[in-house]
Amino acid sequence: QLPLVESGGGLVQPGGSLRLSCVAPGFTSDYQGVGWFRQAAGKEREAISVIRRDGTIANCAADSVKGRFSISRDHAKNMVYHQMNNLKPEDTAVYYCAATTTVFDHCTLRPYGSWGQGTQVTVSS
Repeated sequence: QLPLVESGGGLVQPGGSLRLSCVAPGFTSDYQGVGWFRQAAGKEREAISVIRRDGTIANCAADSVKGRFSISRDHAKNMVYHQMNNLKPEDTAVYYCAATTTVFDHCTLRPYGSWGQGTQVTVSS
């Protein structure tokens, strides 16, 4: 399987927006879901949201990002996107996309066997 590749991170001011992109080769044929995760310095990696092959979405970090983050996909391009609006300093982290071939536990890290290298998002004035 080809690796996943994220892009779109960077430095943004509080209140700004970023859209992260993930190339997920094989999403339509090999994977049951592709998710976005993040890991802040000194903290555990956490799931944010997952979009499944059938198009349904699991919002895993609903409270902290509710109304600000969203996930979408372009099946034809094997792309998964992560739109982040009204960014806050506490959103600073390395953001990863990952893919799973299982249909369960999509909001946990265990099912994900394919990970991207991560992209740094820094929210600071």
